[in-house]
Amino acid sequence: MLTALLVLSVVTFVASLIFIPIIIARLPSDYFLMEKQRIVTTQSKQATFFFFNQFVKNILGVLLILAGIAMLVLPGQGLLTILIGLGITNFPGKYKLERKLVSNQSIFKSLNWVRKRAKVEPFLYPLKD
Repeated sequence: MLTALLVLSVVTFVASLIFIPIIIARLPSDYFLMEKQRIVTTQSKQATFFFFNQFVKNILGVLLILAGIAMLVLPGQGLLTILIGLGITNFPGKYKLERKLVSNQSIFKSLNWVRKRAKVEPFLYPLKD
């Protein structure tokens, strides 16, 4: 089990180095200015795939959160794994939590540093909740 957690830790660390900058660069620059999170609409033909995709994404997110909690006392990137899990799950209040975190100047500057390296327009500063 310890070996499996170590492997999971390495995989999540490498995946975070690859995918987090891509996700940050793909978000619109006004993402944190909106009052509410954008709702994705689907056509009826795509609805089944959309809901299946959301289900799988949330299950994966919960598993990463649980693995991250375990890694807090075992070897591994516990906090990073928890943050990745929270980032891919959908839950009430997630968007408000994201806005609150991004209103921290150092986090906001770090996000825009990633966007600058990706040659993407910087995020607009979020309003205080």
